[in-house]
Amino acid sequence: MSTVIDFFVAPDDTSAATALRARPGPARASLSLGNFDVEEAVVEWECLLVGGTFTDLVEAGEPRTVADRDEDECLVFALSPRLCAALAAAGQPRLRDVAVSWVDLRARDGEVFDPETAHGIVAGLAALAGSAGRREQGVYCRVG
Repeated sequence: MSTVIDFFVAPDDTSAATALRARPGPARASLSLGNFDVEEAVVEWECLLVGGTFTDLVEAGEPRTVADRDEDECLVFALSPRLCAALAAAGQPRLRDVAVSWVDLRARDGEVFDPETAHGIVAGLAALAGSAGRREQGVYCRVG
């Protein structure tokens, strides 16, 4: 089964939750991807960019669910402000290092990601986080 992942910018949780009913439209800045465990990836990216452990972040409730609908297996969650700030501040060399480290982490679990694709994902998300920061908004993710 294919999973569609949409990262998008929204002013608040209430506005972001509307994406549960339909994918973010062209009026919202967004990045669309597919077929990886994005909740796990977001936690791994935060660990790689700003430190902490996977367990600590999960126990702290990251990523924070904004809305979900079990019957459709659809979910909207918020990226932490700490991750968004780190992504927005990271230069391309740092983003490339994070992407390579993430590829290595996934390989340990038997998943194969192309390093250039991984860099494109992380760099695209960093650009989205920068846009959100300039608007004083948040970055959210819709999975479904």
